[in-house]
Order: sequence, then structure tokens, then C-alpha cells
Amino acid sequence: MSNSITGRWFVNQPSVPDAVTQLVCLPHAGSGAATYRDWQSRLGPSVEVLTPQLPGREGRFTEPPAASAEEVVEALVEPLLARLDTPGGSQGRGPAGSRSPRPFALFGHSMGALLSYELAHELVRRGRPPAHLFVSGYSAPHFPRRPGRPVTHELPDTELVAHITALQGTNGAVLEDPELMELLLPVIRADYKICETYRYRERSPLPFPITALGGDSDPEVPENGLRAWGHLTSEELVVKVFPGGHFYLHARFDEVMDALRTRFTRTGRLTGSTGTRT
Repeated sequence: MSNSITGRWFVNQPSVPDAVTQLVCLPHAGSGAATYRDWQSRLGPSVEVLTPQLPGREGRFTEPPAASAEEVVEALVEPLLARLDTPGGSQGRGPAGSRSPRPFALFGHSMGALLSYELAHELVRRGRPPAHLFVSGYSAPHFPRRPGRPVTHELPDTELVAHITALQGTNGAVLEDPELMELLLPVIRADYKICETYRYRERSPLPFPITALGGDSDPEVPENGLRAWGHLTSEELVVKVFPGGHFYLHARFDEVMDALRTRFTRTGRLTGSTGTRT
């Protein structure tokens, strides 16, 4: 892995040399790599969790946030390919001296699901596709927006804060800190703009399975929006709906981890069909 290539995208993320699978996790609007800080310990040493740090947040807060999904993917894909295993590379040997690149999956929640979908297409184009795509809290990109839904990135500050508060995904202490919110709101606006100005393009279905996760009381993402992801893969779609709202994965963290583990064998390799669609 070249630090000059990976740069600030993977700061302080040591490799997990015994892992046989990698899981790349992309964050929701306004959040950063720390969103997934507990995932490595919970998924164990057979899975290496990679959490790219997007510009405009945490250690990269002085950088302007991206303006589109395409901009994120264009900037991220080379550092990610450098961070993923390559045959014969310093991390490409894998367990038992194998020189084959380890399989990897993508995971994204909310905005991260959209970014993961676009990243997946770019990785397919480059001949390094993931083995699986996990999307959470986000309707399929071609699914129509709910009629009358406000354009969130154009809301006044007070209404935007109220919207964020209602989703229950941001720490209350952060919401009550004017200085933190002054830093956070521009990033949230930019991230919502990524989603709300995105234009779906018809392309060939992705050649690997998709698992779509969501909350049963999420006002933003109906279950049929999750099921619409089935039109975007030529392989299996599994839909798993949990009790909860848009940030169901906080309250249902253990179940979410279990859902991910169902796609990994005891050796950590990604499985195929589980034989169920729920």
C-alpha cells in the first residue's frame, strides 16, 4: 500500500493481515469514518473494515466537501484500489501465502448507499468488482422521490436542524453546540445536495448480490424502495427490515452485525445465496 496514493482517505487505519475479506464502509450525510469505529472489533479479525474519510469532516474538515457522487467516486477510486489487495502486493498475499486478491464488499448507509452504488459501477468498469453490495436506509436510485418532499439542502438552518433532529442520528450534545453546528451544517447541506441533485443513469445490472437493509418506520425509505434495488442486480437481492426509523442500525446494532455475518462463512469469505429473501 502506498501512503502517497491513499493519502488522507485511510489515516490511522492499520491493516488486518489475517483477514480474508474486506468491507468498505461509506458514511451517511454529515458523518465521517468514525461512524464505523466499532465495526472492526464486532466483525472480528477475519474481516478487515475499511472506512474512507471523505473531505469536509473529522480530520479533513478544512477541505471543501464534494459536490456530487461522481466527484466522490473519481477522487476515491484510486486510493481505494491502492488500499485493497492486489495480486503479489504487500497486502495481497492473504492467509497461507495466497497471492489472490481478497474478496471485498461495499456497505453504505443513506448517502453512503448511493456512493457505494456508484463506486460499485466504477469498480466493475475497472475490472475489480466487489463480491457484494450492502445498502442501508436508502431507496434504489431509480425509485421515485416521495411527492411533496422538501429539498432538504435548501432548507433554512432552523428547519434543517429540525430535520436532522427528527431523524435521531446525531448526538444531542452536537445539535445543541452552536460552534459544532456551524461547522457541521455546510457539510450536511453539501451531502444532501449530492443525493438530491443525483440523476440516475440506466446501466447494466451489477453482477453480484445486493442486500438492502432498512427500518420499518423510516419516513424517508419505504420497503418497496428497498425492494427496488432488485432491478439493479443480475444476482440475488435480500431485503432485511428491522424495527426502527432511519437510523435503526444504532438501536439494532447487534442484529445488523448478525445480518452482515450471514454473508460471511466462518473463514470470512463472502457467501452466495442464503436461500432466503426476507
